[in-house]
Amino acid sequence: MTHMNGDRETLRELADAGNEAALDRLADLADAEDEVDLLSELLDEGSLHAGFLLTRRAVAAGDLRELQRISDAGYDEAGNELDRLLRTPSDGRRE
Repeated sequence: MTHMNGDRETLRELADAGNEAALDRLADLADAEDEVDLLSELLDEGSLHAGFLLTRRAVAAGDLRELQRISDAGYDEAGNELDRLLRTPSDGRRE
């Protein structure tokens, strides 16, 4: 467990220095550990990968408000998914 915390600290330092791969890796760790708040923070820091992971979660949950929030935070694909879900009738048939 200490090794994982050390890795996170190193990844955080690298991400803070502008390393996008480290930012993506932090997002992967947050997703694997179900740390949605951290994913949201990473999205706010500009991590498109965090936006992707949050969008995937929101689509699976059918959470339209969360998709709007993610889109507003700068991940455009969340807006596309929101539009898709809003255009799909609730019974699953397309009009």
